[in-house]
Amino acid sequence: MPTALITGSSRGIGRRTAELLASEGWNLLLTARSGEQLETLRGELKGVSGSIHCVPADLTDPAAIAPAMSQLLSEGHIPSVLINNAGAAYTGDLLAMPLDRWQWMLQLNLTSVMQVCAAVVPSMRSQGGLVINVSSHAAHNAFPQWGAYSVSKAALVRFTRCLSAEERTHGIRACTLTLGAVDSSLWDEETVQSDFDRRAMLTVDQAADALVHLALQPTNQVIEDLTLMPSIGAF
Repeated sequence: MPTALITGSSRGIGRRTAELLASEGWNLLLTARSGEQLETLRGELKGVSGSIHCVPADLTDPAAIAPAMSQLLSEGHIPSVLINNAGAAYTGDLLAMPLDRWQWMLQLNLTSVMQVCAAVVPSMRSQGGLVINVSSHAAHNAFPQWGAYSVSKAALVRFTRCLSAEERTHGIRACTLTLGAVDSSLWDEETVQSDFDRRAMLTVDQAADALVHLALQPTNQVIEDLTLMPSIGAF
């Protein structure tokens, strides 16, 4: 029975991905900021999936990541798929962005991914596995007010390619899911100001379906990037 470790799994894309993999019988290792929301999810999925283990962790805190990953791995399941889904956005002029917000953004969207991989991937080498990092079309395009987010996602793409090159001999594959605008809770955060028509965005279900598609790839292939966009194009 395969095992998936999913960050940002208490709501939105991460939660829906956990639900879909649970319905396929996967074991789940779940982390998110809210322990209460994780426990609610575990209760809902109990009896549907394989085993479910939850450890709350704030990925904006560099010191919290390694202990949380160690606790998840101590449950005895080695992930066959690691999904780095947690992330956030910030809108505002790039050069007027407070330094602490810049550092917060890079920690969550980039550095925490490196830290999670450093803590988890070595355990996957004995059996091989897949790392899926959730990126954005903003990694490849410049949008006013979205500079910090674009920078963090562009760096994430390059991190993923380098990780893939380094870990290939260990049987570890790495890929990105590049998403256009998704109607998720990201747009409700106080750090994001926008007036986009969310009805035209991709749904959380569509994004989660794409993650599951990547997770279910045969082990002798890798889709290096899967790009999913709203039919109307970029917002």
